[in-house]
Amino acid sequence: MYLTKEEERMLDGSYGNVVARCMKLLVKLGEKFNAERMVKIGSAQIAGVSYKNIGDPGLEFLEGFAKEGARVKVPAFMNPAGMPFNGWKELGFSEEFAEKQTRIVEAFRAMGVVIISTCTPYLAGLLPRYREHIAWSESSAVAFANSVIGARTNREGGPSALAAAITGRTPMYGLHLEENRSPTFLVEVKAKLRDIADFGALGYIVGKVMGKGIPYFKGMSTSSCDEDTLKALGASLAAYGAVALFHIEGITPEAENASKNLKDVEDKLKVDNDDIRVAYDEMCSAVDDVDVIAVGCPHASIAEIQNLISILNGKRSRVPIWVFTSEAVKRIAERAGYLEKLEKLNVKIIADTCPVVAPLEELGIKKMAVNSAKAAFYLPNTNSQVVFYDKLENIIKRFC
Repeated sequence: MYLTKEEERMLDGSYGNVVARCMKLLVKLGEKFNAERMVKIGSAQIAGVSYKNIGDPGLEFLEGFAKEGARVKVPAFMNPAGMPFNGWKELGFSEEFAEKQTRIVEAFRAMGVVIISTCTPYLAGLLPRYREHIAWSESSAVAFANSVIGARTNREGGPSALAAAITGRTPMYGLHLEENRSPTFLVEVKAKLRDIADFGALGYIVGKVMGKGIPYFKGMSTSSCDEDTLKALGASLAAYGAVALFHIEGITPEAENASKNLKDVEDKLKVDNDDIRVAYDEMCSAVDDVDVIAVGCPHASIAEIQNLISILNGKRSRVPIWVFTSEAVKRIAERAGYLEKLEKLNVKIIADTCPVVAPLEELGIKKMAVNSAKAAFYLPNTNSQVVFYDKLENIIKRFC
């Protein structure tokens, strides 16, 4: 790999041992994927935050790194933690878990990471520019940044995202290169998609069929493709097919240019209303009741919170509803008076964590209703949950 003089100094230890270790990791990563050089990044989003996921070894590593003087060079946010930073006790999290999780967060704070834990950093103040190079690790955020914003990032692991944040660099390979952003799969959408859960079902179908690759969607209505439905589509594609970039004709910023390469695409798929119905059935377990209704995977926007208020229409839910979001969006909801209103309806807005990385089994939760295809994928595997999947409006009618 070609390194600039400054990057060479990072590698040889001129900027300290921590920076040298980070640059060594990035060089090895770049060599593995035949990167010719590094590229400067505008921001980082770091995974490996939940104590449930990284345990004591991860905690010890982060604390050791912070004590050695690790400091980030670019704005960096954290992925969701294993619990909310406030109100964790009333939700049933143990003192032991809270103590370990807090130490993880404090280690990141010492490194200069912004203490916002979210899988939707673009809704919380970390919004990349079009074509800006970044190093993000959360799969749904990567898909959104690449596809909807048109930024440039591979799906980083926790260590490589942290190393990129500390050096301000990432290897120039994969989706950082223009030639690797062309479509590899054509999807003709004949189904009528109106709801977040519909887009999740589409991602389920396409992700399972194509696996890796870059889908190009034709036939989708511009009126139904908003920030939240595209967020849901990207999250589902990433969960079921490891997709980090998609194009939608007439909607996403690179679609027009990408369409020039469709003549080279051989793999094609048509999705109609029947396919969407089958996807719903396959993602949904038959249950008479649930312990919690979960909204916000990826983290909910203020529009999703407003939609929930509209659906409830003043009716108090029989089943607790947990809305997962960032602290930034929660503050907006609080200023709008939504928190107090929702508390009366048995709804809690929970910041900093999500159902996928929280220890739900320790909280006594076994069955959840979700309108998130990503949650429907991960919850049975990470938290042994039985999952009911449907549109939020249908979930509210059924269980509230």
